[in-house]
Parts: sequence; C-alpha cells; structure tokens
Amino acid sequence: MTEDHERSRRWTLALGVEESDDVSYPLSERDRRMAQALAALYGDGNEGKKGRGGLGGSAPSVAKWLGDIREFFPTPVVQVIQKDAFERKGLRQMLLEPEFLATVEADVNLVADLVALRGVMPEKTRETARAVIAKVVAELMARLEAKTADAIRGALDRSRRTTRPRFADIDWPRTIHANLRHYQAAHRTIVPERLIGFLRQQRRIVDLDEVILCVDQSGSMASSVVYASIFAAVMASLPVVATKLVCFDTAIVDLTEELADPVEVLFGVQLGGGTDINRAVAYCADRIERPANAHLVLITDLYEGGDASALVDRLARLTVSGVNVVVLLALTDSGRPSYDPQLSARVAALGIPVFACTPDQFPDLMATALRREDVHRWAADSDIKTIRAED
Repeated sequence: MTEDHERSRRWTLALGVEESDDVSYPLSERDRRMAQALAALYGDGNEGKKGRGGLGGSAPSVAKWLGDIREFFPTPVVQVIQKDAFERKGLRQMLLEPEFLATVEADVNLVADLVALRGVMPEKTRETARAVIAKVVAELMARLEAKTADAIRGALDRSRRTTRPRFADIDWPRTIHANLRHYQAAHRTIVPERLIGFLRQQRRIVDLDEVILCVDQSGSMASSVVYASIFAAVMASLPVVATKLVCFDTAIVDLTEELADPVEVLFGVQLGGGTDINRAVAYCADRIERPANAHLVLITDLYEGGDASALVDRLARLTVSGVNVVVLLALTDSGRPSYDPQLSARVAALGIPVFACTPDQFPDLMATALRREDVHRWAADSDIKTIRAED
C-alpha cells in the first residue's frame, strides 16, 4: 500500500464514509467492520461523522460489537471505547442497576451480551446477571433437553425388543396395538397387560462415541456459543456418548469439566477477540482417542485469523483418519449467517458438510451424524442449504 493510499484509507475511516468529494479509497472487509464498530458508537450525526449509529436493537448486538472492538484495537483503546459506550449509549444503566436488569425480557441475545460484559460488571450486578442467565438456560434446557436426549440415545438397539422395558424405553405404538383387545369402553382407555419396548445395549466406556463441540467464541458467534453450551451440557448427561466442549478465539478454553453446570460454562466463555481456528482444531485432534468413533462438530463462521491452509490440511487429515467432521456456520434461530465464502468452499471441497442450522434442527443432525448417515442428504431433506465446493 502506498503512502497516499494509507493516508486516504485513514481519512476514509475517520470520516466514516467510503467515498466523498475529497476521499476515495475502497475499504477492505476488515476496514468496513472497523468503521461499522466505530459508527455504532460515535456515528450519531453530531460528532463529525456522517450517518447515524447506535448499539440498539437495529445495530449489531453488544456482544458482537465488543468482540469487534477487541479485535481491532489495543486494550487501552478498547477501555476508552467501552467507557464512552457506557456514558453515551446508556449501557451503564444496565450494568449498574440490577433492578433494571431483572426487569428486562431475557433471551439468548441478552445472555450473550451479559456474558460479553461480565468482566466490567460491579459485584452487585453480577449476581443478578447470573440469575438472568440461569433463567434463560433453564428455559432452553426445558425446550431442547428431551428432544436431544431422545435423538442421541444411540444405546437403544431398536432391532431387539423386550416385554420388560424401562418406562423410557416403551414402544408405545406396538404396545397399544398388542393390547387393543383390552380396551375399556367405560374408561375410554386401554389397560395394557403386555408391554413392548426396546432392549438397551450394554456398552463399555471405551466403546462410546466421542463428540467434540469446538466452538468459536468471537463476538459474532455469541448466540451460537450459548446454544452449543446448552447442547454440550445435555449430551454430557447422557451415558451413551462421551462429550467434550472446547471454546476458542486466539486462546483455547476446554470447558468439558464444567458441563454439569451450563451456567458455569457460560461464565467461563470470553466472547470477543480474534480467531485461530486451526489452533483449536489441532487441540481437539490431539484429544481424539478413537478416530473411527469420533465426531467433531466445528461451530464457526470460518473467518480464520490463523493459517487457513493449515486448517484445511488438518481437517482433511482428520477426515481421512475416520473422524466424522461437520462444520456449522451458525447455531442460531436467525437467518443466513455471515461467513467466509472462500474458506467455506475449500472446506466443503473435502466432502465435509458445511451449513448453518437452528437449535431445533441440531438434535436430528447429531442423531444423523452418530449413525454415520449422509449429513448432506439429511440437510437437503430438512431444506437446509449446504455450502458447495464452487460457492
């Protein structure tokens, strides 16, 4: 980049525009994200910048915004920007008044924001934040736990049946059909004399499938981190799979030992910062004990801050070794995610499924993966668009 180009770039960022009568310099994707992060706080039309900005509902979430500023600026500058955000955009009210926090409508996005901001919360607000997070986690567990457990309970051998099943293993359609002659008209019900159910397999620990959820904790992935933590906690409670949870940005946090408490898991996450996917995948690869029984679910938008070519090579080696690799660009209720199309296509060219899915679709995805069925076909049947090698 020439000196004139660099000067033009800086003026473009300072003015908050990409083209003007005085400046014309095309910003890179990184520069545009930097400009948007600054405009969200300072671009209100009154401080010399053009256009309007804000950290409200129509702007990027607080978690993503904090992640962006941590990525683009050194720590002293981040501290100044955060202070300005608290003063200018009313975030101080949420941080300093637990009574206010207790009255807001809590959802996944609020949980992500609270996790991102917890480092600057006063102690009196932190306990309220933990209570709010616990409430949302409980609601998500109630919504997702049963379906996940039913889908993943691979220890049920459905080819073998028993007349003395556990309650959870009763095959109700077959039981009802076998007991139709015992229909009680007066009570409008069937009194079953014979139960039919599935016979559980007895599986040794060493035979269990390994599932590693490797989750990008950069700010843009905040909601996905919340959902992944919930699913990891549910799966860890099932005796039929061995589950690990690894979160990463440029650092790696192994939260496997915390999975008994999903709230504690979320408090162990540090949203924001850069991204080194290759390093995280290397960490997970070193902890895979039986590749033929292993499933790596990599949840990331594939904006790699590390070595992209090394990442592709590493994923290729894992696939060849027998590891079942799936890449989720997002695990959220929202629509089409933002992702790196070039790297996504390179990963897809390895035959690895690359797509986004909703939390409600995730249990069926995991069941398909654990059975080692065709995930591409499952996605097509579920009306999910996967990334193609030529995309």
